[in-house]
Amino acid sequence: MILAASIMRISGGPHNSGMQAPTTTNSALPPFASLASEPTAVTTSPVSDASALRLPASGVARLQHLGVIEVSGEDAIRFLNGQLSNDLNQLAPSQARLAAFCSAKGRMQASFVAPKRDKGDVLLVCSADLLATTLKRLSMFVMRAKAKLRDAGADFAIYGLLGQSTASLGDQANAPWSAANMGEASVVQLYPAQGVARQLWLSPASAPAPAGPTLALADWQCSEVLSGIATVSAAVAEAFVPQMLNFESVGGVSFKKGCYPGQEVVARSQFRGTLKRRAYIAQWADGVAQAQAFDAAGSEGPLAPPVAAGQELFSSQDPDQPCGLVVQAARSAQGPWLAILSMQTSAAEAGELHLGSPSGPALTLLPLPYALLEDI
Repeated sequence: MILAASIMRISGGPHNSGMQAPTTTNSALPPFASLASEPTAVTTSPVSDASALRLPASGVARLQHLGVIEVSGEDAIRFLNGQLSNDLNQLAPSQARLAAFCSAKGRMQASFVAPKRDKGDVLLVCSADLLATTLKRLSMFVMRAKAKLRDAGADFAIYGLLGQSTASLGDQANAPWSAANMGEASVVQLYPAQGVARQLWLSPASAPAPAGPTLALADWQCSEVLSGIATVSAAVAEAFVPQMLNFESVGGVSFKKGCYPGQEVVARSQFRGTLKRRAYIAQWADGVAQAQAFDAAGSEGPLAPPVAAGQELFSSQDPDQPCGLVVQAARSAQGPWLAILSMQTSAAEAGELHLGSPSGPALTLLPLPYALLEDI
């Protein structure tokens, strides 16, 4: 059954200038975020509908939807610095990088979380459904560089750690993209979701899982969405420049480094003030019945997920053409589907927003847990 309704806006009340999650403070953000100017996107309140979606307080989930490319060799850092949107030259074992691998047109072919191992190797964590294609494309540019790339998915197990199950990173605690090598494991601090700490844990496949209660994969995927940091998958490859996913606001783009594929397009989008699309978090508040029907059908059932990456979005302002795409989606434990959207800022600021068609299900915008950098 197709539902149609107006987009639900959560009023920000008298103090309506920020888009911070209820328990996330600027002290937990890296310098590039704390220096950000006031958000320019639609402003919503971190209470009401958003507060009804509660993540578990702790847990450990095996993340089989992610894969890992290992880059080794004495030129590994130099090679990656010439291919990715972020600066890896100063990457230390106590740091990780969020980065995009772009086409010559500045479109994201993949996104990575990249920690550095003690021996100098770099691990590129990406969507598993893009790993083979991305590995092949990156390998084309190695040429004479002393760098070796390989699919290391069989050698590493990837886990998501939530809340009280996260590891202590010492003085860097809570700083996104800080990292540590703990024995044979690499741990990366991610952006929080609803104020709940999140980490990525990569360890040898033969090693035991990190300590903590088992966390359902669906709950982890909800935390991915609620963090506002999207992972590019095959369904949306080459659909966005990094700013369309807010990467410049969360430490995924360096505007001071040397050349990389698509750099001119990415820089022009930033410096000429042409950012017309941004990433948002949304939920399908009325989708509980459809979600329950999907669950009842099971993985072998005839129903496709009601909300999925690559679906088009439509605004009542201009219903004749899509205004954006679903980037990533997950089902919350409470029932509604959650999604990261990339769409025109004008569509987010006014009118009704619908999924799949102008008369499709209505979506509710939720607050972003970080501030957006304004166009320079």
